[in-house]
Amino acid sequence: MNKKIAIIGGGNLGVAIAEGLIKSEFVLPGHIIVTKRNIKTIAHLEEKGVLVTSDNNEAVRFADLVLLAVKPFQIEDVIKGIKEELDANRHVLVSVVTGVHIDNMQKWVEKKMPVVRAMPNTAIAIQESMTCICSSHTNEEQLDYIADIFNQLGKVVVIDEKLMDAATVLGACGIAYALRYIRASIQGGIEIGFDAKTATLIASQTVNGAAELLLQKGTHPEQEIDKVTTPKGCTIAGLNEMEHSGFSSSLIKGIKTSFESI
Repeated sequence: MNKKIAIIGGGNLGVAIAEGLIKSEFVLPGHIIVTKRNIKTIAHLEEKGVLVTSDNNEAVRFADLVLLAVKPFQIEDVIKGIKEELDANRHVLVSVVTGVHIDNMQKWVEKKMPVVRAMPNTAIAIQESMTCICSSHTNEEQLDYIADIFNQLGKVVVIDEKLMDAATVLGACGIAYALRYIRASIQGGIEIGFDAKTATLIASQTVNGAAELLLQKGTHPEQEIDKVTTPKGCTIAGLNEMEHSGFSSSLIKGIKTSFESI
């Protein structure tokens, strides 16, 4: 791709995006510029051919796409600081900042321009993110390009902005829910005889395999569950005990509680 990308904010998320795009060869390293106040902390990106600067306006002038990866309390000042350089006919503004609505960004920019809001999760660090995106004033080509970017870093779904908080819970908080399940499985594995390292491998790969079954085959979870639940077998016995203890209902309640706390 010939488009140039500015990543405003060289923290963990911004760096993960840059490194993922380089690894996927979707963008040439020299077509990416990353900003941070202390550029010494992102010197490893520079060694890979990425441009680095402490000047946000310089980055915007360089780029066609401006991706904001700063802290929520910083984004208003950052946008107001670069708004004079933003060109509605050239730039697409993309935010991966949690909880900041498109209307707010449009207000701070003080001009009608293409704006995309994206919600990745921490698996973006290994190019396995689930990223939800929504947009305003974008054309099909622009939105497709943003989707292509995040498809290099995992999987993408386009949603309405009203579902962004729900996406945060299911996709971003969901990482923690899944890890808590894996941790509990590891603890159970140790109790029935495995050492911690082996239990971790078995539990983690089993969850990975379960997810890939659904993603690759497009089946419903119950279809795959039916394949491993034989009459009077150990699987159905364990599942029923978990359900009697509130396994599914507690997870659903947890998701709803997280959503209500946003």
